[in-house]
Amino acid sequence: MSKKYNVYGLGNAIVDIITEVPDTFLDENNVEKGIMTLVDEEKQGQLLQAIDLQKSNQQCGGSGANSIIAISQLGGKSYYACKVASDDFGNFYLKDLQSNGVETNLEKVELPEGITGKCLVMTTPDAARTMNTFLGITAGFSNEQLEREVIKQSEYIYIEGYLVSSETGFQALLEAQKIAKEEGIKVAITFSDPSMVKFFNDNMHKAVANGVDLLFCNEEEAKLFANTADLDEAVIALKKITKELVITKGAEGAVVYHEGEEIQIAPHQVNAIDTNGAGDLFAGAYLYGITNGKSRKESGELASLLSSKVVTQFGPRLTKEQAQELK
Repeated sequence: MSKKYNVYGLGNAIVDIITEVPDTFLDENNVEKGIMTLVDEEKQGQLLQAIDLQKSNQQCGGSGANSIIAISQLGGKSYYACKVASDDFGNFYLKDLQSNGVETNLEKVELPEGITGKCLVMTTPDAARTMNTFLGITAGFSNEQLEREVIKQSEYIYIEGYLVSSETGFQALLEAQKIAKEEGIKVAITFSDPSMVKFFNDNMHKAVANGVDLLFCNEEEAKLFANTADLDEAVIALKKITKELVITKGAEGAVVYHEGEEIQIAPHQVNAIDTNGAGDLFAGAYLYGITNGKSRKESGELASLLSSKVVTQFGPRLTKEQAQELK
């Protein structure tokens, strides 16, 4: 029996504010380059005042949301469980999900008071992305946002790794896995960012040990998780804990390990100006492919194509028209 949804995603709801800055801006504002850093409201407020907000690009985001939106843009059916506040950014977030064809729990509840999470994505001339995130109300994402009946109607649940940084989010992650297991639904997880593997290592290991059918990560995350400097050793370790492993390798493409087969995915040579969202888009396109009749090789090739396109422009997403054209 076919399911109503290809993928049910859960993760943080963050409005991405994307801007270009010189390296000197990061130095002057004491921002560590190239990683995602959780900051308080005051620090983010200072940075938002320092940039030109009028020239920034705003989109509903969060690692999981970017992937789930990609699935919908390609023609799949996706659902996103998240938490926003009843402020302007929260209302913007809901409308942006809806305009991209994503169904969500936000449509069924009155949005609570609070501050919607925001991520300031600062892109430097070398295409490196530096993110400062204030989680706001999404830090309270919990079991309350999960819907067993919707999970039951999905082929996969897709969990973003950022949830391991919040106690209620981590408990929701474990509960979603439990429901999926009980209902016979496959579980996909992405590590999301090296900082999550590095600083929340125990939670990440618990999440993976809880049962994973499909794991997405990049080379750095794989090595950090396996506590080795050798990628081959990391692959051996990761293959023991997931039925299917997808490792993205930036400009070198990606590799898929599935049912004893190693599938090399070729890269596309492009001029990258912003790497933000490349991994998210790869995961979304890959999940779309394997839930819509494509082989692992075809799904990887589609994912490689979309992720190579998104790095040639600013922002973590493509438009629906771009996604359809590439498909």
